[in-house]
Amino acid sequence: MLRGQEWGSRVDSAAGGGADGAMALQPRPSPADPRNSFGGRSDALFRLYVASVIVFGGATVLYAATRLRLSELSHLGPAFWLVCGLLLFGELRPLFTSGARDSNGLLVSTAFVYALVLRYGLPVALVVASIVTALIDTGKRKAWWRTAFNIGQYGLAWSAAGTVAGWFGATGSPSHPAQLAAGQLVGAAAGGVVYFVLNQGLVTRAVSLKSGIGWWQLSKPDLAYEALTNGALIALAPLIVIAVDRGVAFVPLLVPPLVAVYKVASQAIVSEQQAMTDPLTGLPNRKLLALRTQEALDDPGSGTVALLLFDLDRFKEVNDTLGHHVGDRLLQVVGQRLSHAVKSTDTVARLGGDEFALLLVGGDGVDGSEGAAAAAVRLRAEIAAPIVLEGLLVDVGASVGVAVSPADGMDLDTLLRRADVAMYLAKETGTGVESYDGDRDRNSPSRLAMLGELRVALATDQLELHYQPTADLLTGAVVGVEALVRWRHPARGLLPPDDFVPLAERSGLIHALTAWVLDHAVAQLAVWRATGLELAMAVNVSVKDLSGGQLADQVAACLARHDVSASTLLLEVTEGSLFADPVRAAATLHQLDAMGVMLSLDDFGTGYSSLGQLRRLPVCEVKVDRSFVQRMQADPRDRAIVASIIDLALGLGMTVVAEGVEDQPTWELLAAMGCDRAQGWLLSRAGPAQVLTPWLVARSGLSPRRPVSPASEPGAAPSPAR
Repeated sequence: MLRGQEWGSRVDSAAGGGADGAMALQPRPSPADPRNSFGGRSDALFRLYVASVIVFGGATVLYAATRLRLSELSHLGPAFWLVCGLLLFGELRPLFTSGARDSNGLLVSTAFVYALVLRYGLPVALVVASIVTALIDTGKRKAWWRTAFNIGQYGLAWSAAGTVAGWFGATGSPSHPAQLAAGQLVGAAAGGVVYFVLNQGLVTRAVSLKSGIGWWQLSKPDLAYEALTNGALIALAPLIVIAVDRGVAFVPLLVPPLVAVYKVASQAIVSEQQAMTDPLTGLPNRKLLALRTQEALDDPGSGTVALLLFDLDRFKEVNDTLGHHVGDRLLQVVGQRLSHAVKSTDTVARLGGDEFALLLVGGDGVDGSEGAAAAAVRLRAEIAAPIVLEGLLVDVGASVGVAVSPADGMDLDTLLRRADVAMYLAKETGTGVESYDGDRDRNSPSRLAMLGELRVALATDQLELHYQPTADLLTGAVVGVEALVRWRHPARGLLPPDDFVPLAERSGLIHALTAWVLDHAVAQLAVWRATGLELAMAVNVSVKDLSGGQLADQVAACLARHDVSASTLLLEVTEGSLFADPVRAAATLHQLDAMGVMLSLDDFGTGYSSLGQLRRLPVCEVKVDRSFVQRMQADPRDRAIVASIIDLALGLGMTVVAEGVEDQPTWELLAAMGCDRAQGWLLSRAGPAQVLTPWLVARSGLSPRRPVSPASEPGAAPSPAR
């Protein structure tokens, strides 16, 4: 133990890690301490190796003890005992530095042991070192074989160092203490190098045999740090010898520099802890999370490494309603709940705002993405438990994204980005927990490449509109169509809007896309109405359009350009997008309503509409989401939901349209419930204008006022209806 690199500490370093909170820079404890059993992955070889070190090292110490002469011990003066006292102090008070991964810290006793080797000879130094090792290890209740191994390893390493230094005449004896000259410093340095190499090799080989990890894998991460700290301690030994040689009064002069080193190291630890710790929660921050993540990824024994990203739901409401001090307390409680619900080898970090990250390292059912997702579900439930703040019961949930290495990345930045993608998907879909899926990543390289291609598509007429008819449920008459954009991609074929509209929304290209759809849809509406088809045209608009402030002017210009009445245009907005930015959305909707444009609320029943908000908005139509309509025949609960939506909308004076009507019984049931209109495959699939126009003419029973030429209609070449 007389250096800071002994059997126990080296295993701690192999286990890797660091604790959360105030001890953030200390290594994490391993789940099962591998030092306590006299065995390992290669039990027989490990035991043989340890026994060999104990036997040969112990023999070296015993031989050195027999070389001591009692008469020589009388020559050891007060300076010797003072050095021994400093040696013991160095053992009892480890020096923790910011670069250390050793859980035992750096033991400055190395410098004093080597000073004894140089000044008084190897026998004295080995006996003193062995006695101190036995006392310290016994006080720490270490296994007998670990104490014996430590004594043996130091016996071998210090014997080799003393022998090499002796070749240069750099060692003395109790009766003839060494007085180091300039030429002997080379010998002292050579002995120190031999000690470092042999001691490092003996301990690392033992850990390698026990853990099954390669010798170089164990040595490489800490080699530079170990060499630097050992070199500094070995270089200090000659200075101690010189101080002892000048007289006992000079030895205490070594204390102030040592105290200063301890103070500086302690302050450095505090500063680094502050730099790596979130001040509000006491949890590690992004910087420490990066270190822990790379540590886990580099360790072949870590098993599955998963990163979970938590974003609190409704946190803004707590801040706005109860104040930021309550919000801060909520973050502290969430951090504590997460920390108490995971293993000591895992890391809970706060990234900022209401975002937390959790690094899961193997074990406890964390086996691949499924195990990590199961852990995320469990931890999400921990967060969701009610919290009492300021005397109020606060209910806060979380959306969680999961990324697993190596499948989803081999560094923190990649894992965080992909966990973030999964987390936003969990928030959007309402599932609460999602694992990263490259096929659903809107920011994947292929998706980003599509952004540039979409710009080209807008400029080169690769886009086309298909139209889905809407009919009156009682008469069956077609009363309108909904314009649905498609992209005829040169390499990937005809793409539905879900493949590119979300990308346009996230990139800002949605305004240009909406302008293209609006212009072509209104142009087609003008063509149809000129043939005698009295239809309304529905166009979907995005939340980005509603909050952009330009939609009303854009619509007015388009209607004027094609000489179409505003009352024949129906703009559809989804329930969720309508309330994503309610203030700006309401202002835009009122502008459009003042122009005479009709407004429809799409996918009703799947969002978060407030009845009070709905009543105040100029919406004339609601569309019942297809997920309820398609299940209403088999599920009484869905039937009840549809009936409630119809009653609500009719009570507010709105038209009700049912989406996804695919069979006659559903059509008839909706008509009996009082629903106004239907849209779905039972009526017609969506198709381009060239295909749909003859169907519309035949359905209306009208003779066209003039021939309808496909070439005069917007859109691409004819294609099968979808």
